[in-house]
Amino acid sequence: MWHFIVAILCLVGIVIGEDPYRYFTWNITYGDIYPLGVRQQGILINGQFPGPEIYSVTNDNIIVNVYNNLPEPFLLSWNGVQQRKNSFEDGVYGTTCPIPPGKNFTYIMQMKDQIGSFYYFPSLAFHKAAGGFGGIRILSRPRIPVPFPDPAGDFTILIGDWYKTNHKVLQSVLDNGRMLKSPDAILINGRGSNDSRFTVEPGKTYRVRISNVGLRESLNFRIQGHSMKLVEVEGTHTVQTTISSLDVHVGQSYSVLVTTDQPPKDYYIAVSTRFTSQILTTSSILHYTNSRNPVSGPLPPAAPNDDVQWSLNQARSVRTNLTASGPRPNPQGSYHYGRINVTRTITLANSPSLVNRKQRYAVNGVSFIPSDTPLKLADYYNIGGVFRVGSIPDLPPGGRGIRLDSSVMGADYRAFVEIVFENKENIMQSWHLDGYSFFVVGMDAGSWTPNSRKQYNLVDAVSRSTTQVYPKSWTAIYVALDNVGMWNLRSEFWARQYLGQQFYLRVYTPVKSPRDEYPIPHNALLCGRAQGRAL
Repeated sequence: MWHFIVAILCLVGIVIGEDPYRYFTWNITYGDIYPLGVRQQGILINGQFPGPEIYSVTNDNIIVNVYNNLPEPFLLSWNGVQQRKNSFEDGVYGTTCPIPPGKNFTYIMQMKDQIGSFYYFPSLAFHKAAGGFGGIRILSRPRIPVPFPDPAGDFTILIGDWYKTNHKVLQSVLDNGRMLKSPDAILINGRGSNDSRFTVEPGKTYRVRISNVGLRESLNFRIQGHSMKLVEVEGTHTVQTTISSLDVHVGQSYSVLVTTDQPPKDYYIAVSTRFTSQILTTSSILHYTNSRNPVSGPLPPAAPNDDVQWSLNQARSVRTNLTASGPRPNPQGSYHYGRINVTRTITLANSPSLVNRKQRYAVNGVSFIPSDTPLKLADYYNIGGVFRVGSIPDLPPGGRGIRLDSSVMGADYRAFVEIVFENKENIMQSWHLDGYSFFVVGMDAGSWTPNSRKQYNLVDAVSRSTTQVYPKSWTAIYVALDNVGMWNLRSEFWARQYLGQQFYLRVYTPVKSPRDEYPIPHNALLCGRAQGRAL
């Protein structure tokens, strides 16, 4: 009966007219790459490093047929794409079976009610340190106004830290319970210093989408001789502020407008690490078409490396443009999140510890370990013994010890939740929640208390899917749990994520209806204890 109902709904969709489909076929292989001038083994998509960009429009259906030609399992995940009602397609091990070597899997996704700048990445093992990532741009539908004129061009710039060491060696270091050393360099679109260029015409304005696809470091981005106008953050049009440099924390994405109003020559695009003992810097070139002079002069200055307050002030200044339309014609400020009663407060604290003399990382005293069956499949098929709802608490425990578990936190569909991230360590943290955007209502140094709510921005806080938490600081978010599914909440500090600093949020409703959640895809891979079950 269930599948009959879904079939009828799909038929109705075809009759009344569906949103457009875009098809991609990707071959995943290992290949030689030379981002730092020495040969490395990289993960290529159709022979490309980074991978091809996904270009789409709000509500487009995206069909990506992925052929895994690696000698090990592989998955792709889609950072910031909300997978409305469809966590089966999220592409992390807690939701999706890995693609076996020599096999393929077709992701079927819809960019439902989304606009903005995002990226995809390989989610298994430590593949992210080998490439396999690429940009995603979701444009507004033609009839939806955008709060700035059409740019003359649209560039995607993927920045991130990089290791010369093979990703399997890095994974082995972590498996042996040791932490990784600092990265070796910074890449811009998979290349080292001055090895990439972006060509522009004088007197025009360009959109530049910047995503930090790295493994751990916060990065500062700037362009020699040019100011930037911030216009979008992970699907939210922002109040348009002019900046000379921008902190992009790991996992985050931004859009800026750049006007080519300087004398015709070449200019540096510079990227540097933030809050690190050794500052890594790289550059690429902004090339005017009528340039007669090569790039010259010092790199544009970055924000002071250890000035957390500067970065914190910039983060607080990023606000939603309330009058701009989002994916729909209604203004972004029409949803009054500050007037909704919070139904639950969750406090999440990151911590390190040793387990069996090996380094692990935890959230609220629980270090995540993968189960033998993806959690979403176990939930769908009611397979017992895979996970336990409530295996991670709402509050940090009193002690310093940690335990291992396939941690799942239960939450009610349509609850409105406050989540406080507490970072008592002297490191930068960055947290991402799949399936959602959330309102970043506050952040500050020190410890969070109920009195901290007095400084919340309850009017025009930015809505995004990845937020930073500064050293020995806190960040608070509001999230409306309107997307049923099993959703990964993780540290974007990738070694910490790999060693347990993540868990899954099970947003649940007892009503089984395609109105709330789609059934399992007809082509889903089944593995572990779900193998052999009926689709």
